[in-house]
Amino acid sequence: MPASAQSARATSGTSISPTRLLRSAARTLLRWFDTSCEYVQAARDTLPDRIDWARILPFVLMHVACLGAIWVGVSPIALIVAAVAYLVRMFAITGFYHRYFSHRSFKTSRVGQFIFGLLGASAVQRGPVWWAAHHRYHHANSDKQTDLHSPVQHGFWRAHMGWFLSIKGFTPDLRFVRDLLKFPELRWLDRFDILVPLVLAAGMLLLGLLLEHTAPSLRTSGVQMLVWGFFISTVLCWHATYTINSLSHLFGRQRYRTGDTSRNNWLLALLTLGEGWHNNHHYYPNAARQGFYWWEYDVTYYLLKVMSWLGLIWDLKPVPATVRENPLRRIR
Repeated sequence: MPASAQSARATSGTSISPTRLLRSAARTLLRWFDTSCEYVQAARDTLPDRIDWARILPFVLMHVACLGAIWVGVSPIALIVAAVAYLVRMFAITGFYHRYFSHRSFKTSRVGQFIFGLLGASAVQRGPVWWAAHHRYHHANSDKQTDLHSPVQHGFWRAHMGWFLSIKGFTPDLRFVRDLLKFPELRWLDRFDILVPLVLAAGMLLLGLLLEHTAPSLRTSGVQMLVWGFFISTVLCWHATYTINSLSHLFGRQRYRTGDTSRNNWLLALLTLGEGWHNNHHYYPNAARQGFYWWEYDVTYYLLKVMSWLGLIWDLKPVPATVRENPLRRIR
């Protein structure tokens, strides 16, 4: 039985003992730090499709914490650190979680794979196995009733973020990621994915404290750096990523017939370092490059190309010209 169901059952009586309250609180806290209890594969299709408020409390509090900017103020150095944190983690999501773990569009070493997973986990979007499982499921069911984040089927907000707030939606179908499950270090990272963000948040706090004492002219502080460098940059990275599920299926141009509503959107490509060329991607998802033409800027691909020159990754999968120019699939 899922932990949330056990909690509801425990609180259904007329009175609640202190012991039961403590056990319920302990289970909730465990679910924040150890996500293995969410992998109820046998019961996945029967899990309740409602928001799991106890589990998503940290998600809500992250948004609330952004309001701390009202009290801590802002400084140029805090904005710079926030921008760098946004860009690095957005690249980790687009380049590693998406193009590597989800689509295997290039190769790397096992050590490199684990480092990519660590960097992706810092974006606070769960672990690489969880992320890839949901994304592969999306491609297999794009804009069908079973697609968890289709704005056509379920509306904008459900597609944008509501899907993973539910108990059923949060639980991935691990049958789609058998290739990743054979790596114990990735399973460990997925299970304790919150550890990396906690380390990053502590690092931001310490950075601000260090600058406050060593470079007071920068006019920052530990709490200010925590708010801007971690909370605000994380929430911005979240919602920019979510737009690919929601807005990229509603606004933009369709170049290829893909059987779904995926669209190319130049503005979203700017925000997400190239992910906005979404119709291109749904047409040929295994390519390392999503901007098929030179004028379709794809910062993620440019950075991956540099990494390949340095020998960190290799065998980037191209977009064959015959595939790109296929007259049978092009709309115009």
